[in-house]
Amino acid sequence: MRAARLIKMVLLLQSRPSMTAAELARELEVSERTVTRDAQALSEAGVPVYADRGRAGGYRLIGGYRTRLTGLHRSEAEALFLSGVPGALREMGLEDAASAARLKVSAALLPSLRDAPRTAAQRFHLDAPGWFKELRTPELLPAVAEAVWDDRRVTARYRRAEAEVERRLEPYGLVLKAGVWYLCARVADAGAFRTYRIDRFTAVEPGEERFTRDEEFDLPAFWEEQAERFARSLLRTEVVVRLTPDGVRGLRYAVDPLSARDALAAAGEPDAKGRVTATLRVESEDVAHTQLTALGPEAEVLSPPSLRARFAADARRLAELYGG
Repeated sequence: MRAARLIKMVLLLQSRPSMTAAELARELEVSERTVTRDAQALSEAGVPVYADRGRAGGYRLIGGYRTRLTGLHRSEAEALFLSGVPGALREMGLEDAASAARLKVSAALLPSLRDAPRTAAQRFHLDAPGWFKELRTPELLPAVAEAVWDDRRVTARYRRAEAEVERRLEPYGLVLKAGVWYLCARVADAGAFRTYRIDRFTAVEPGEERFTRDEEFDLPAFWEEQAERFARSLLRTEVVVRLTPDGVRGLRYAVDPLSARDALAAAGEPDAKGRVTATLRVESEDVAHTQLTALGPEAEVLSPPSLRARFAADARRLAELYGG
């Protein structure tokens, strides 16, 4: 375990001009005293780690020291070649750069690990889009991706409902969700972060001006928050259901998982028969009818009356079909 930590420490110092003991301790999840001992051990092993004293001091590598990728295990080398998504890189216009990087990494590996790219590709393939969808790469995706990498402001025209709007955007990051590309950007004039579907852009004009990133912006956290907010915005109709224990277990497979989680969290205690009454938020009565039908007799709709009447009609038809 210590050997892996020492290797990580060297790689961290290779990637930055210097790091304080506190920064290294946070990255390595150890105490600052352990960082001091590890730095001394590396120095004794011939790795030129130098400690600058004082409040602005820290640790750095001297003499342009670089380590080769000879400490990788096979599983680590194969995981490295799984970290890219070839289709996404190609769509962003980065296929050549990614290919060159893979070749350089392959050349630095030990001979016994040179087949890692082939063995990884034979064992894993990512097909991001859902079934029964024919998706096209947005024509403006490469231009947007280039602006994201360059931290360059863009002027974009965007289809919204029946109109087009123009915005000056600071493009922070790209997200590929179920085969659809999204841009997370800050509106230059308003300062607020927004999410845009790239296939709805009609024009993107990169400007000469670069913007300064907000270092506290967390793309995965922002996307998760936006995705949950969007999912909740679709759930506009309330349905009250009484669920058997089997219905409770099967609810998250029948309806939106977010809706099921919220409904069960707010539900009261089971009645004498173990049934739970819960209020579900759904897209519409039609959607609720389709989804709750999958639970059969494990779910009884209490309201709205119109939906309960539809299930009562279904029950009568089923009784006619199977009554004999």
